[in-house]
Amino acid sequence: MAAVRTSFVLPGLTAPAEIVVDRWGVPHVYAASTYDAFRVQGFNAARDRLWQIDFWRRRGLGLLSEVLGAEHVERDRAARLFLFRGDTRADWLAYGSDTKRAATAFVEGVNAFVQRTREDPGLLPVEFRELGYEPAFWQPSDVTRIRSHGLFYNLRDEVARALVLRDHPAEVEELRKRREPSRPLQVPEGLDLGVIPDDVLAVYDLATVPPVFGAAAAPGVLPEGSNNWVLAGERTATGRPILANDPHRATGSLPGLRYLAHLSAPGFDVIGAGEPALPGISIGHNGRIAFGLTIFPIDQEDLYVYETNPDDPLEYRYQGRWEPMRVERETVPVRDGTPVEVELRFTRHGPVIREDPDRHTAFAVRAAWLEPGMAPYLGSMDYMRARDLDEFQAAMNRWGAPPENQVYADPGGTIAWQAGGLTPVRPNWDGTLPVPGDGRYEWAGFLDADELPGSVDPPQGFIATANEQNLPADFPPERHLTSDWYAPYRRWRIDEVLAPASGVTPQEMVALQSDFVSIPARRILARVATLPLPPDVDGLALLQGWDADLRPDSAAAALFEVWYRRHLRPAVLRRALGRLVAPDAVAGVARQIAVRDELNADARVDLDLFETPGQRLGPDPERFLAETVATTLAAAVAELEQLLGPDRAGWSWGRLHVGRMAHPLAALLPGVPPEQLVAGPLPRGGSGDTVGNTAYGPDFVQSAGSTFRVVVDVGDWDGSLAMNAPGQSGRLGDPHATDLFAPWARGEAFPLLYSRERVEAAAEQVIVLEPGAPAG
Repeated sequence: MAAVRTSFVLPGLTAPAEIVVDRWGVPHVYAASTYDAFRVQGFNAARDRLWQIDFWRRRGLGLLSEVLGAEHVERDRAARLFLFRGDTRADWLAYGSDTKRAATAFVEGVNAFVQRTREDPGLLPVEFRELGYEPAFWQPSDVTRIRSHGLFYNLRDEVARALVLRDHPAEVEELRKRREPSRPLQVPEGLDLGVIPDDVLAVYDLATVPPVFGAAAAPGVLPEGSNNWVLAGERTATGRPILANDPHRATGSLPGLRYLAHLSAPGFDVIGAGEPALPGISIGHNGRIAFGLTIFPIDQEDLYVYETNPDDPLEYRYQGRWEPMRVERETVPVRDGTPVEVELRFTRHGPVIREDPDRHTAFAVRAAWLEPGMAPYLGSMDYMRARDLDEFQAAMNRWGAPPENQVYADPGGTIAWQAGGLTPVRPNWDGTLPVPGDGRYEWAGFLDADELPGSVDPPQGFIATANEQNLPADFPPERHLTSDWYAPYRRWRIDEVLAPASGVTPQEMVALQSDFVSIPARRILARVATLPLPPDVDGLALLQGWDADLRPDSAAAALFEVWYRRHLRPAVLRRALGRLVAPDAVAGVARQIAVRDELNADARVDLDLFETPGQRLGPDPERFLAETVATTLAAAVAELEQLLGPDRAGWSWGRLHVGRMAHPLAALLPGVPPEQLVAGPLPRGGSGDTVGNTAYGPDFVQSAGSTFRVVVDVGDWDGSLAMNAPGQSGRLGDPHATDLFAPWARGEAFPLLYSRERVEAAAEQVIVLEPGAPAG
């Protein structure tokens, strides 16, 4: 079938351009110059994802109240606290010499489509018509001022740690989360943990967590990691490198977070994914190099605790004197209401997020991501145009946020890993806890980029990262980066598969991205096998001999997940706490420190207690564990019978554990057909501990993982494979809005076509763009 052809005038183009949309909804932009390509990218992002990017901008700038009403004023105030407010010129230059020009072209493209919707309201996505407002015009600075969409470390960890230490013995914190290195915690001199309130991060969370509408429960802060790996040619079937990447973010929203695009112009030909509101591509290849990222969780944040002046709460003690806060007043427009003036307060360290006049305290956040050059992912503007490893590493010197493990491959056979991110130097503390803001705890600049780890062409022939502690053995300990790394189980499983591998194909790497083998499950069951259990424990036979693969069709997987997370783990934790806190406090403390799997799946503490309990589970841990396994397994079987029925032949993990995506404003869109507002549910395998990360909450619905996946066949670029769920389009009802959801749930991929010949053979739509005079 011939491709459908349409045309538009795009002001500012220097020559005609085309967008060729393939059968999977991927737009391939062909332009006469690099900046025309960015201009067309912006136009196309608005064409396909206009409501999503407009909402992103409104949330980031603190303008939700303008269209959704007064209940969002506090969220808008919070967002404005965390806008970049520094030197704009220094900020633009920090990303690369022409980033401002590229971003300006991108925004011009967005605005050109917005203008088209003014002239032809039929182009408006249904959300605008239902909610009764128009998309806004953008400024180039919107792209850099908004910072609240990044991934941030480690403010929430240091506050959670402080609250546990505030209320309980330090041993309780060791049961909450593992630290690496596991050094004894030291409360910074001068810090009174008692003044830190439970809700100290409420404003910070308003600024950095997406809003929830309707009756849905608040999603919390979801685990946002990633996997990536790269194989040298000696490991592959073709002798060419292969690069794989599957970034993990929240999976519940429709449309998905990322957007695939291809930008082609003379001297510039990049394909892959980024976020639709940003120019450029952050994961993919440019026909010369391939690149992919995962979180490298550098500690880029600190909570500062201040004593404020009893006679003037706008002053805080700093170096023995009272220093005034900087106060800015802004007006928040409110739909159908009076504009609200809000007051924003800042210390020398950053935005003030909480004040307690009665206790004469205030709290502010210092964040490296509020420095120049730190708009999330915008640093990719330079490296996506690199031609070789030297240019790529030079571009990574400017990468700021979020902190990343970047893997690299080129057709010459080179593979590499480079960590990147702005790293504060803390000369007299390690960032694991909040600090007084009185001048004793100041950053001493930042590490040079070349002080972060990396490697080129390692002898094992592959490199993998999965947010785990991956510092080389000889990494200088004085360069303290963080103590809050992710659990290592995904990385261990990737290594387990890749270490013996040879003759690897891209399709095999697609399969590894959906590998559901659980190393924690394997180790827990190995430990169970050593316990003195009677053979007739209900459910034990189902788990014995199971291969720890959380396949969606596995009955053993369903039993294990329900047993481990809902029965065994709580029982062991309560036992360990019973030796540290009063008996009547155990239940409450357990709730305070228990891991919520949908927020941060991490079995390290559990495995430590289970495998090497010492005296932490009492004088006879073997007896306790044997009795606990027997009783909790029986309870899990009973619960599974309630959930899936008494016929065990019908049990399967995918009946419980499903993928489902829904529009975040579904409750506000009664005029939209319900089937357009949701994708799924469909069966899923895995958990938050597996390479195919499918973290989930109490309802078993997947809450986080990879909606976008890519495997690059380096050198045979048309042989690359990708997936982007639920679909490429953000236009409700569009054929490409949810067409990729089912193949995504099955772990499949489609060809990420690159050559013009192959693209045109798969073309579904061609949009011709003609130059026109700029508006106004």
